[in-house]
Amino acid sequence: MFSGCIAVYFASIYRLDLAAFFALLGIFFDFFDGFFARLFNAQSELGLQLDSMADMVTSGVVPGMILFQLLKKSHLVEDYFPISFPSTVPLDYISFLGFGVTLASGYRLAKFNIDTRQTSSFIGLPTPANTLLIISLGLIYYLQPQSVIASWLTNTYVLLILIGFSSYILNAEIPLFALKFKTWDFKQNWMRYLLVVVSLAMVLLFKYAGILITILFYVLLSMIINSLNAKSSK
Repeated sequence: MFSGCIAVYFASIYRLDLAAFFALLGIFFDFFDGFFARLFNAQSELGLQLDSMADMVTSGVVPGMILFQLLKKSHLVEDYFPISFPSTVPLDYISFLGFGVTLASGYRLAKFNIDTRQTSSFIGLPTPANTLLIISLGLIYYLQPQSVIASWLTNTYVLLILIGFSSYILNAEIPLFALKFKTWDFKQNWMRYLLVVVSLAMVLLFKYAGILITILFYVLLSMIINSLNAKSSK
């Protein structure tokens, strides 16, 4: 939660690189909190609630703030989208739509706590994975300004579509495999090992855009596995 608070601060002053760093640090802590809780026999209902509250900051408020800042810096490109917002709606106010992802994240976190189907896998994109997707946009815009994707992120309409996609995929009824390793057995974890290899390759090839590609690959791979499992069960 503390890492998330620092990330919010840096996002608010448009240091999207440092915001991404502290968001990643918060996600790192979130990834290993269960491991250390089991190691020290410190699992509790209180820890479960604190985990969700910390996620709301790091994986809810932070991506919303990043999208808010990207929208503030964007502009309408009517050559591609021949529509415009009413003149009575200043573009600065449109920027608040970035927090739609924050609302979708809060809804997902609340639903996750009461959804018994998500004990060993996910239904919809986990909030940390969605945060990785969003902070990758900030990193691309801030540190790879000459890339094609960065030029897309200057388009208000593209950002609004991304916000809609992110909000939808967080709560979509799409089963996704869990990211945490419970054992090192290859047969049980082949999809996780594949995801690790692909993510490293994408980051090496495309830098920060590789994070975005990895998250989309994770969703696609889960859907392929779901399809194969459905066929084998018939």
